[in-house]
Amino acid sequence: MTPFPGSGLAKGLAVTLRTMTKKTVTEQYPDTQPDLPPRTRGVIGLFEENCTVCMLCARECPDWCIYIDSHKETVPAAAPGGRERSRNVLDRFAIDFSLCMYCGICIEVCPFDALFWSPEFEYAETDIHELTHERDKLREWMWTVPAPPALDPGAEEPKEIAAARKTAEKLAATQAAAEAEAAEAVEAAQAAEDTGAAGVAQAAEVTEVTEVTEVTEAAEVTEAAEVTGVAQTAPESPESPEAPEPAEPGHAESASPTDPPEGQS
Repeated sequence: MTPFPGSGLAKGLAVTLRTMTKKTVTEQYPDTQPDLPPRTRGVIGLFEENCTVCMLCARECPDWCIYIDSHKETVPAAAPGGRERSRNVLDRFAIDFSLCMYCGICIEVCPFDALFWSPEFEYAETDIHELTHERDKLREWMWTVPAPPALDPGAEEPKEIAAARKTAEKLAATQAAAEAEAAEAVEAAQAAEDTGAAGVAQAAEVTEVTEVTEVTEAAEVTEAAEVTGVAQTAPESPESPEAPEPAEPGHAESASPTDPPEGQS
């Protein structure tokens, strides 16, 4: 449908009339702080632990308002026989906000997430030279940086979070395996102690049974020996003298008392 002439003007007047009928609200700044959007471009915060002094932000800045100074340090070898390494140490990081045009290129090109937008905007100074803020002030602004918005549920997990999660899971698995091995070692030692105690108790029981058996056998042998000795030492009953057999008649010879003994006549 072809718009009729003057439709744009009518829409503009409608917006104007709609705004004119609303109640005017005056924000009492600075007594009342304004409600700013969460990603407001106020100042730039520095997270210097992530800064590697690569100088990309300073080189890409169209206004050349970033000043960086650094020096090199030698890092000892991490393991015996390894090579020493050199690393850059940040000495100065400053931004001249009298020149900054808030384009955000430095934040976009930083490969290590060391620069962030902060919604802070109250940094006015009476002297233009004081608008150059050093890294201490930039670090203070870093703690006012809002959390990033939540990702879309169907979005891919960021590589940094995935790497951190995998490292954490690997560390947790290693700790769990170490704890399981320690628990198994404790259980094995406890089982060995229980087995040893059971073996000692069983050996003691066997020894006691053996001793009782030996004592019983010794008592039986002693009792048998005593019975045998008593039987051997018992006195024999006296036997009665044998009576002379009666002489048969006609065969018996009686000795006369008057007969002299042999050898005498």
